[in-house]
Amino acid sequence: MTSFTAMGSVVCIALLFFSTVAFAQLSSTYYDTSCPKLLATVKAAVKQAVANEKRMGASLLRVHFHDCFVNGCDGSVLLDDSSTITGEKTALPNNNSLRGFDVIDTIKSQVEAVCSATVSCADILAIAARDSVVELGGPTWTVLLGRRDSATASLSAANTNIPPPTSNLSGLISSFQAQGLSTKDMIVLSGAHTIGQARCTNFRTRIYNESNINAAFATSLKANCPSTGSDNNLSPLDLLTPRAFDNNYYTDLKSQKGLLHSDQQLFNGGSADSQVNTYSTTQSNFFTDFAASMVNMGNISPLTGTSGQIRKNCRKPN
Repeated sequence: MTSFTAMGSVVCIALLFFSTVAFAQLSSTYYDTSCPKLLATVKAAVKQAVANEKRMGASLLRVHFHDCFVNGCDGSVLLDDSSTITGEKTALPNNNSLRGFDVIDTIKSQVEAVCSATVSCADILAIAARDSVVELGGPTWTVLLGRRDSATASLSAANTNIPPPTSNLSGLISSFQAQGLSTKDMIVLSGAHTIGQARCTNFRTRIYNESNINAAFATSLKANCPSTGSDNNLSPLDLLTPRAFDNNYYTDLKSQKGLLHSDQQLFNGGSADSQVNTYSTTQSNFFTDFAASMVNMGNISPLTGTSGQIRKNCRKPN
């Protein structure tokens, strides 16, 4: 037992070392000289995209999350299938679900116009996620930059690493821990479900079969999500304010109005209840912690230095 403990300590120290090295290579000033118009360019493009469709803010935030959870924040989620690459877009968590790729294409084109072959698609995703949250009334944070893009993708990792909506609390905790994120990170990042929508196929079992759900809430959803068919019909993840980034997601959970099984697991008599209570009553705490956890997530295994590449087209390697 002692040997396992010692080995575990060595592994933890090694992981901390490599994580710290990667963290140190990212910088908020990375593009200050090489692309001084970057942040303003992305902000304007996101502002326009969200003005065109409020839901796009949630979509862009989700693309960043799905990118980071598959072999790190390296833009792999953006790669299309080709004769040499099987991308991640057809993975179960992404297929007919993940969206916003055209918006990322537009942002990339606009960024290329002000500084060609300089800014990675992975960094564009990180900035766009922050700007999307801000546009919908949420907190801001300083995005650390300097990621490079992968030339490969992993369909299998996308199917394995992204927690499904059927996850229990223990599964959620494990999925986030596998990425170096804490239980606190998991609970606060789940609060991203204060915006966006989910497909009927992902909450049908919950509204028809589960008992820890508000009865009137479940009934209200059934007209748009019948027991069979209509898999792609949408319902908001946050019933109260679906287009505003606020703390009402946690208020929903306390009323047993979590749309997904995995949502309600955060307030179901378990270890996450206390943190949900705090966020439901104090939005400022949620905002502060969300900003910090987004930075943590953005630091998952970035490619830096001479690793990877700066893609000219986010959909394919150079």
